[in-house]
Amino acid sequence: MAFTRPTGKHRRPSRAVRAGANAAGIATLAATGVMAGFAAPALAATDDAPRVEDTGLTQAIVIGDDTADRVGEQAEIQRSSADETAARLQAEAAAKKQAAEVKQKADEAQRKLDAERKEQERAAREQERKRLNAYVAPIDGSYVSTAYKASSGLWSSGSHTGIDFHAESGTSVHAVGAGTIVEAGWGGAYGNNVVIQHSDGTYTQYGHLSSIDVSVGQTVTPGQQIGLSGATGNVTGPHLHFEARTGPAYGSDIDPVEYLRSHGVNV
Repeated sequence: MAFTRPTGKHRRPSRAVRAGANAAGIATLAATGVMAGFAAPALAATDDAPRVEDTGLTQAIVIGDDTADRVGEQAEIQRSSADETAARLQAEAAAKKQAAEVKQKADEAQRKLDAERKEQERAAREQERKRLNAYVAPIDGSYVSTAYKASSGLWSSGSHTGIDFHAESGTSVHAVGAGTIVEAGWGGAYGNNVVIQHSDGTYTQYGHLSSIDVSVGQTVTPGQQIGLSGATGNVTGPHLHFEARTGPAYGSDIDPVEYLRSHGVNV
């Protein structure tokens, strides 16, 4: 079955240009059931209502100009709706793709920031570890004025159990390394003194201090001030008496110069 329009003087030439579109619209509407929407009585009421012509080969329905226009308009609406749907789906897909790319870039930036932060924390920990394991001189810019094991009647043992660093009273005295204070107070011939236990099991002692800035049980770091130099105890003048020991008490002394040099301190 095919759809045609009436021929002869009743056909308006101005609509001939839309014949192909109307035919396509009719085919579309026929396939979707739109033609069923035109009731037979309504079509019959118009002069140009569809008529069935028997061609002998194929039965054809002839429709008027108004009906053809309405069919074409509905077909155009359907095509426009399909185009709008396709455009909307394409826009949604593009938006999803853009959002995924933005999220991927944000995730990569965050991973980079996290990696940089972890590296900074690791470097800071390493720097702190090195600092805590470092050793320094007990007095900045000083020198040894009396050597280890020097002989003199000034010492009860007959020899010097440590070394003396030249220092005026009130000079800052530093812990040579990280450790814990095990003695802080009067030490007899040593005057005001401080003894520190270090992580390697050795001890250092600081004598003749004019004042003490730490207390027993306190932890200290390399270079931290523990007191001020002075002339307390058995002395002939202000200086710092420094000892390195294997134990906390007198008599366990070792060579303090070698001790400091073994820890990287140039004496």
